[in-house]
Amino acid sequence: MPSPAGISGNAAASLAIDTVLASLEDSKAENIVSIDIQGKSSLGDYMVIASGRSHRHVSAVADHLLKALKDAGLGTARVEGLAGADWVLIDSGDIIVHVFRPEVREFYNLEKMWQAPDLEEETLH
Repeated sequence: MPSPAGISGNAAASLAIDTVLASLEDSKAENIVSIDIQGKSSLGDYMVIASGRSHRHVSAVADHLLKALKDAGLGTARVEGLAGADWVLIDSGDIIVHVFRPEVREFYNLEKMWQAPDLEEETLH
């Protein structure tokens, strides 16, 4: 997703992560984890993982975040899973946000996968 007009890439990413984290906090999302994936993946700069207490809370957190991104001038993010609200994925370009129900988050355990240390280039497999 292109950066908002007049904002450099780093400033846009900073605005986006600040907006995401503020929105999640404001929505009372739980166990918010921000993972810097710059250099680890071409998917984006940050992955944010949070939990909602129920289907309804997950849906409300996601809706609030989508509105906050749009209001901040960061465009319309792509969304998956909003209808079921077990796991909602919001892709804003630079930032990928996962909002889970606690049981689903524990099952997939994305934090463990993305927070694993990078392997050295000389490591043999």
